Amino acid sequence: MAQIDLSAAPFNLDDEAIAWVATTLEALSPRDKLAQLFVLLERGAPTEVIDEVRGFRPGGITRIHSDDMVAEIALARDLGEASAIPLLISADLEGSRMGPPFGTPVPNPLGLAAVDDVEATSVISTIMAREANALGLNWSYTPVIDINAAWRSAIVGTRSFGSDMERIERHALAQIAAFQANGVAATVKHWPGEGYDDRDQHLVTTVNPLSMAEWEASFGRLYRRAIEAGVLSVMSAHIALPAFVRALEPDAGAEAFRPASISRMLNQDLLRRELGFNGLIVSDATPMAGLGDWGPRDEVLPELVISGCDVILFSDDPNADLMRLVKAVADGRLTQERVDEAATRVLALKAALGLHRPRPARDMADIASLIASDEHLAAARSVTARVPTLVKDVRGLLPLSVARHRRILVFSGGVIQPFAPHPLPLSLPQRLAQEGFEVKVFEPGMAVNPRDFDLVLYLFAEETVLTRSHIFLDWHKLTGSVFGAMTRYWHELPTLMISFGYPYYLHDAPRVPAYVNAYGSSEALQEAVVEAILGRAPFAGTSPIDPFVGSEQGKY
Repeated sequence: MAQIDLSAAPFNLDDEAIAWVATTLEALSPRDKLAQLFVLLERGAPTEVIDEVRGFRPGGITRIHSDDMVAEIALARDLGEASAIPLLISADLEGSRMGPPFGTPVPNPLGLAAVDDVEATSVISTIMAREANALGLNWSYTPVIDINAAWRSAIVGTRSFGSDMERIERHALAQIAAFQANGVAATVKHWPGEGYDDRDQHLVTTVNPLSMAEWEASFGRLYRRAIEAGVLSVMSAHIALPAFVRALEPDAGAEAFRPASISRMLNQDLLRRELGFNGLIVSDATPMAGLGDWGPRDEVLPELVISGCDVILFSDDPNADLMRLVKAVADGRLTQERVDEAATRVLALKAALGLHRPRPARDMADIASLIASDEHLAAARSVTARVPTLVKDVRGLLPLSVARHRRILVFSGGVIQPFAPHPLPLSLPQRLAQEGFEVKVFEPGMAVNPRDFDLVLYLFAEETVLTRSHIFLDWHKLTGSVFGAMTRYWHELPTLMISFGYPYYLHDAPRVPAYVNAYGSSEALQEAVVEAILGRAPFAGTSPIDPFVGSEQGKY
């Protein structure tokens, strides 16, 4: 087996922990070594989760939490008893609506970047980690260190800390430190760097088009800083980096566009050898078309491990995928040495988190009292109030008042979420009604007479949206007709547009006179926006991206 120095960063294991890794690995059957390389996605009822963990014996799971906090706390406790080897229990702790639904509502990365206060990011990240750890989570697939360059991207969107390299670096490092100080392993993603291709890895293998000099000055810098800071894992994504491959093989042809997740050059030569990363490499989700686009699963699934990934993330059929690895070992494509190396790093991550040591049972009431505690809610509310960003108000519309803007017509597509079958309603119209405004929400087919209103309010809430390709202002869908799509009210009525997510709608509505970005759609953020547009709180956010997308048109 290739020698791994487990006493070195980022694992930093002592002799006791190193011995536990060695003895645990030795005791595993060949089948169970392979099973340790899987992290399964679990959405089902607790009994279903327990049954699958007992039957398959994976290295870990990613839990999509239900609304039942008590049941989720009990599941975390029961999972500790369901597996002979402690589990890695993971989630995407990205803030806003990407987290346990009953936890403290916190801003997403783009919202934190708008606040641009490293101490605030540390506070929010600490809240997230403490609550996650109380739920039994010990691994997060964050921070995202992608660069918001290709602004049409629906998948980078609000998940990154913006487009400024220094801002991304300081907030990502703060999050890594806060997570790992509170028992949650951090992961930087998406290796080798997303944000210059506006397509979505869920649908296609995307391409990082930078030269190696450009890459070193951007993503190379960010990943080196994260590695120096001791980040425990890197997510290798379904993204190609042709410049590096062609530097090694000028006639690479199609191989230049091989996804990093199945690229020995990108995982082993660039990440491990040149950047010196000694931690765990986890693939991005394997059902994504960015992987499946490249070849049949019988080939690409084993290639993940062969090419340097230590963990296979998600499987639609775990037993079939396990057999794919068994066959790859049997026919020599996947060596036992490589299996042992990957399993060693999985166990080393568990030991680095202290999972090999007995942990006293925590009282359920104590755990419940920590999650969304008054202290956490107050701290998060204080940071959230600083997120809303006034991009422009060329006619001096704000603040709104009942005296001047009592009758409001609202156009809204609702809150768009990746896994929700239908949009969810925004509460902001109701909040304004409670302030004394008369609010009418537009419905397709409704006749609009501008004389019946004092203000038009456009509300959008599309954060990062999987498999959508692009986010844009769909006037036809918003208004329900061709003629409605062509109608603009802002020459007759005061008009305000607010985005609770994607921050680039000015590209499609450059002449809207007043525009606000809030980056996320949580109830706490909607409350913060109401306070700001009514003049009871300042707009304290600063744009972490260019909301005008390089065009002067939207500034006027």
